[in-house]
Amino acid sequence: MDSDVTIFLKSVSQSDIKSWCSQTPNPEPCEYAFLSNEATTLTTKKPIKTKSDFFRATLQLALHRTLNGQTTARSLGPKCRNPREHAAWADCLDLYAYTVLRLNKTLDPYARCTHLETQTWLSTALTNLETCKAGFDDLGVGEYMWSLISNNNVTKLLSNGLALNYNDSKSSSSSSSSTTTTGRFPSWVKPGDRKLLQSSSPASQANVVVAKDGSGKFTTVKDAVNAAPSSGGRYVIYVKGGVYNEQVQVTKKNIMLVGDGIGKTIITGSKSVGGGSTTFNSATVAAVGDGFIARDITFRNTAGASNHQAVAFRSGSDLSVFYKCGFEGYQDTLYVHSERQFYRECDIYGTVDFIFGNAAVVLQNCNIYARNPPQKTITVTAQGRTDPNQNTGIVIHNSKVTAASDLSNPGSVKAYLGRPWQKYSRTVFMTTYLDSLINPAGWMPWSGSFALDTLYYAEYANTGPGSSTSNRVTWKGYHILTSASQASPFTVGNFIAGNSWLPSTELGETSNAGGRLPTIDEEMTTEIVT
Repeated sequence: MDSDVTIFLKSVSQSDIKSWCSQTPNPEPCEYAFLSNEATTLTTKKPIKTKSDFFRATLQLALHRTLNGQTTARSLGPKCRNPREHAAWADCLDLYAYTVLRLNKTLDPYARCTHLETQTWLSTALTNLETCKAGFDDLGVGEYMWSLISNNNVTKLLSNGLALNYNDSKSSSSSSSSTTTTGRFPSWVKPGDRKLLQSSSPASQANVVVAKDGSGKFTTVKDAVNAAPSSGGRYVIYVKGGVYNEQVQVTKKNIMLVGDGIGKTIITGSKSVGGGSTTFNSATVAAVGDGFIARDITFRNTAGASNHQAVAFRSGSDLSVFYKCGFEGYQDTLYVHSERQFYRECDIYGTVDFIFGNAAVVLQNCNIYARNPPQKTITVTAQGRTDPNQNTGIVIHNSKVTAASDLSNPGSVKAYLGRPWQKYSRTVFMTTYLDSLINPAGWMPWSGSFALDTLYYAEYANTGPGSSTSNRVTWKGYHILTSASQASPFTVGNFIAGNSWLPSTELGETSNAGGRLPTIDEEMTTEIVT
């Protein structure tokens, strides 16, 4: 037996394990994991004497179980009995791989990740495993296949890790959102990226050009993305105007897609749950490589409302930014799956749950258009937080929610700001214009009383004929915020620590109001002031 393992086993008594595990939300799976033979796979050079030691050992056990789950999942391919089971299984392989990467990054002693980053990556790890299960449920094949993959309690160990890290994450959030700046940018942003983000014509600085007419190096976006380097700094792909019918997945880091504008450069697809895809894999474009940026492009899914979930764009890219982009679909248009994300001056179209997922995301100065739904019910958001300690949620700030052109009679439908997809769903609308199509109740239940006490829904200083809160729902989890101090946790700087990774820049553009875009630093002091 490895000597490090011997030290670990001898240094922790059963009573110590019970004491540490009692401080977690899932003590029984914790005790079982630490006191079983499984713990002999852990290596540590010091005994568990502190919360930090116990936290790290918990994550090591979670990683070990995730690796076992990944091995099990790989072995199940031949057992898939039909294309639907195979589609959900294939998603799980990717999701397990992403989870292993996140846990390894969190445990890497050289990464020196902050408590906020740890909470983000553990939130993502848990979301990935929940998404694996959801794929089988989407296609109605969960009873057989999921039972073969699950039952190793890794999600409960991740939940324990989130709880253990929560207080430290909360106390460090203010310091992590304030970094040294170089000019108008955080010090970590390289000079080349600063110039690129300030440029009024970023396409002129592209590394490669995509054009349907053959005037660029590539004729498809997918080929350009796949040919991009696997490492290095920002890599800019300029996509000339045109309609590109393809499915694209961006797995490499620091990729930027630049188009000729909303409605001019369009990437379109038609995969859907109705057509046999999982929600996760229906995305026309998906980004999982960190640091993804998109600008002046429309992402579209044309499957139509009758095909149910059909994603135009899915982001699981940490620190991803979307500026002046369009997202067009019906049900489940924009999948803000996980990690930290920021959207500015974007147009989002849909019918049911059309902004959904479990990222920590802020949508700012965006136009949200409700399309004509076949069932006459519209839900703008469906947030997917499954654990109360996940630092995730959807914040819609300084935006507009109105009817799309095809919804000629808004009075014929019932439109709601959101419904709780998961038990701890968290969504906030603030200083946003809500048109008359919004139902006076504001929010819609998912199923009976599910999550009504545990969700967190809030509104602050919204305007427009649909903004009155006098007849809103009376759920325990619904809140009317009445002061800027109550709303401040949901600003860009506080909620996604925006000024620690988003460059404070005018972006070389003008706002919808005709003036320059305020810097992120300015937004920190003015964004919630009425």
